[in-house]
Amino acid sequence: MRAWQVRELGEPAHAVQITELPEPMPGPDQVAVRVLSAALNFPDVLMCQGLYQVRPDLPFTPGVELCGEITAVGEGVTGRSIGDRVIGMSAIPHGGFAESALMPAENALAPAQLDDDAAAVLTIAYQTAWAALFRRARLQPGEWVLVQAAAGGVGSAAVQLAKLAGNPVIAIVGGAAKAEAARELGADVVIDRTTDDVVSRVRDVTGGHGADVIFDPVGGDAYDLLARCVAFEGRIVIVGFSGGRIQAPPLNHLLLKNYAVLGLHWGYYQTMRPEVIAEGYEHLSALAAKGQIEPLISGRLAFDELPDGLTRLAAGRSIGRLVWHPTV
Repeated sequence: MRAWQVRELGEPAHAVQITELPEPMPGPDQVAVRVLSAALNFPDVLMCQGLYQVRPDLPFTPGVELCGEITAVGEGVTGRSIGDRVIGMSAIPHGGFAESALMPAENALAPAQLDDDAAAVLTIAYQTAWAALFRRARLQPGEWVLVQAAAGGVGSAAVQLAKLAGNPVIAIVGGAAKAEAARELGADVVIDRTTDDVVSRVRDVTGGHGADVIFDPVGGDAYDLLARCVAFEGRIVIVGFSGGRIQAPPLNHLLLKNYAVLGLHWGYYQTMRPEVIAEGYEHLSALAAKGQIEPLISGRLAFDELPDGLTRLAAGRSIGRLVWHPTV
């Protein structure tokens, strides 16, 4: 089979190479799948660079999230059959950027009523947004939600889920095209950080109250601005550091405004409390079945276009999600 493989760490455009590999065979509690669509995620970029918290041995095939069709089941697998269409996380080093991949059987879930591309992007971004807003921040009716990088993959999911819950949403974006995307997602207020004074706008639109829940996948300099936008007894949820700098927030500021900074490593729930992931999946599947979830997919990449797609994602030039097809 054909696969994109990382043999030497570096920038994604140079790290991934087309390779011919044997079909992967599932181990115990794994399934092998024919990849129908694979989502591009920031962890894929970080893995190529050797900067992710999970550092697989070289060589490996990235692609942490996908939709596929089961072609073989490993020892001990129950409730999964050859021919089933499933979504979820891959089992690195046999990731989704290949014609065939492996998945942990417990994570290979029946997809919601979505096409292959939309199903492929349902797991990481939407589960992260759901857990951040409703488990970590305990979002309450009527509270203002501020979403950083609102036109990105996980940010767009957070905007949609907050709006579905009936909360007013402020979207922070960079550039006119991303601003238009955020408006189409349903954000009540869109602030272009490249032209607007973010802090002043947030204060104005909330009547000086500030944002009750702030969703931050960027960190760094962006966080420094967001901390000035949080309401009294607000919550800032940190879900990533795509900005490149891990901030060290001054704790005296938390004390002065009585707010909380919360962390979310969504994947760790699989180890510590897998029932949380199951709860999130059930909730998201119900929304998808009602047609209320519409993933923002801005690019569908052919086999040879993967390096360019990872480069766009790393540079923050993509809107919504990018998906990759092994057969195109």
